Amino acid sequence: MELRNYGNTDMKVSTLGFGGAEIGRNVSKTEVETLLNSALDAGLNVIDTAECYGDSEELIGEVLSHRRDDYYLFTKCGHAAGIEGPDWDAKVLEQTIDRSLKRLKADYVDVIHLHSCSEEVLRQGAVIDVLQRAKQAGKTRFIGYSGDSTDALYAIQTGLFDSLETSLNIADQEAIELTLPEARKRNMGVIAKRPIANAAWTYDTLPEEAYPYVYWKRLSELNYGFLSDDAQEAVETALRFTLSSEGVDTAIVGTAKPNRWQQNADLVARGPLPQHVYDEIRTRWKEIAGADWTGRT
Repeated sequence: MELRNYGNTDMKVSTLGFGGAEIGRNVSKTEVETLLNSALDAGLNVIDTAECYGDSEELIGEVLSHRRDDYYLFTKCGHAAGIEGPDWDAKVLEQTIDRSLKRLKADYVDVIHLHSCSEEVLRQGAVIDVLQRAKQAGKTRFIGYSGDSTDALYAIQTGLFDSLETSLNIADQEAIELTLPEARKRNMGVIAKRPIANAAWTYDTLPEEAYPYVYWKRLSELNYGFLSDDAQEAVETALRFTLSSEGVDTAIVGTAKPNRWQQNADLVARGPLPQHVYDEIRTRWKEIAGADWTGRT
């Protein structure tokens, strides 16, 4: 699998990473063990999780702590998620970071991201101070921001973060013009989340409260021709679009199907989309996207 330099850090990350949200609920330890080991064996070396992803951190720690040198470990913080106190409280934040390390059975993580933190909270400074102290204490090698739109833009412009995790896909392209150029100026590492738009086009219909609904609705208006192609080819085009966007270093995909990793690895091995295909997707977005089609946190 292709490796890309992750911004100013010393990490060379695989273009395909693992997103840990889906394994946090109703997935057995045995299934997670098979899933994550198959991902590493396919050449993936980035694992991203969060304190609020159910049992995700604990399961990763239980099944992969013995392979710690084989991957870069990222987590996210900001939500109390079971610790007494409000979200974004500095003391709560410190406690959740320590809890994450315990769950992950790790002395340190490679990046801790603030998890969808608002500009208002960022401006107060306390949450950034907590991450900087965690870095000084050796609990994390680098600090980052996970989020979208103008909140992410502010975080980038502080110049204090090493890493950005943001939504980018065929149904979510605001970052391409709003935040990625600013992140590149500062040579930040960039993770694209939701890189295949939750495969929202595969649903015939969805209720408004469904997680992929906004993308499903956008895609029905965008009406990309390639989405009517073979299902695997549609996924390939979507994933390669995200990874062809300038500034993206890795794209994290969540799945509970172990054989999916080698399939996805084969897709990304085909490299960037032909420029004319990429440009057609961008042109369609610019023609159809409404002003309210902002990044999905």
